Amino acid sequence: MSADRLTVLVVGASGSIGSLVVAEALKQGHSVRALVRNQTRARMLPREAEIAVGDLTQPESLKPAIAGMDAIVFTHGSDGEGKCGAETIDYGGVRNILNALGAARPRIALMTAIGVTNRDGAYNRSTEAHDWKRRSERLVRAGGFPYTIVRPGWFDYNKSDENQLIFLQGDTRQAGNSSDGVIARSQIAQVLVSSLTSQPALGKTFELVAEKGPAQEDLDPIFAALDADLPGAVDGVRDMPNQPLDKEPQRVLEDLRKLAAGAVDGN
Repeated sequence: MSADRLTVLVVGASGSIGSLVVAEALKQGHSVRALVRNQTRARMLPREAEIAVGDLTQPESLKPAIAGMDAIVFTHGSDGEGKCGAETIDYGGVRNILNALGAARPRIALMTAIGVTNRDGAYNRSTEAHDWKRRSERLVRAGGFPYTIVRPGWFDYNKSDENQLIFLQGDTRQAGNSSDGVIARSQIAQVLVSSLTSQPALGKTFELVAEKGPAQEDLDPIFAALDADLPGAVDGVRDMPNQPLDKEPQRVLEDLRKLAAGAVDGN
């Protein structure tokens, strides 16, 4: 694992995962800027973290937060705000930050969810959350960013002896409950932050769960065992092709085109 010291922006920094990512990034020696909606939400964050106030739905408010960042970790979520929240926050927050970056291409770690390609389950039918999270993944890939996309299992459902990290691909576990896989929030934070300085993690998309056994100290061999996403593809390397681009909303296609054009111009 590289010992590079980065300036890291944590999106959703006051959330249950984001706050742990802030702490983990500081622990790994990085400088941290925590993006929150207001100062009140920052009270519980470490004093070493710089606070940036911005609204993911207001693109102009995000420019000061992203300035000078080497890396961005997305941990935000719409938290039960239905279809509107899934589009404007889960997806729109990623779109707005990536667009605000202009030609800059910082390292990206994006957290979505296990089962994100399951379009037919009751949860996605009622919220469209999976569809919009998957679209946010596509934005990162289309934009030419150096990235790692992490799809964690069920938060903190793991038993005390279930700490061995398992990386999966293809998003085949789609029961919609903890049988899909469990993972501690602290380990999600560790994987997200560690991916930022791991060469083997580049261009990888995977589901993250834990099974019985001790935690691994070095994550690079686990990252290295994964298949990279195919160059130019908008989906994960083994994802089922069940969300065809020609059936996507026109506004989503325009977002993809804009970011893809920016990637070419930036190169």
